[in-house]
Amino acid sequence: QVQLVESGGGLVQPGGSLKLSCVVSGLTFSSRFMKWYRQAPGKEREWVATIGTLGTYKQYADSVKGRFTISRDNAKNTVYLRMNSLKPEDTAVYYCDAGVGYWGQGTQVTVSS
Repeated sequence: QVQLVESGGGLVQPGGSLKLSCVVSGLTFSSRFMKWYRQAPGKEREWVATIGTLGTYKQYADSVKGRFTISRDNAKNTVYLRMNSLKPEDTAVYYCDAGVGYWGQGTQVTVSS
């Protein structure tokens, strides 16, 4: 059974930082490209970032490029999203994706003063 468990969200002021984690089980994590998505209230889920199996290939949405960093630890079956210089428009529920049709519960990020 595939499980993805996101954590690390919270309330942060504009300009602040957060680091999200996603622990994956039930599949061979080290062989999967991993992605982060987010969904803001009333909007469709949007892609944020992708990381390759070895952690060297990375891509970002233009809206987060230069502020967010995706990384992974294959020994811990975990993918991370470091978010700096947060803006109110980053407010959303963040999800990780292993490309196998399963989603976790997500973690809420709220950027507000």
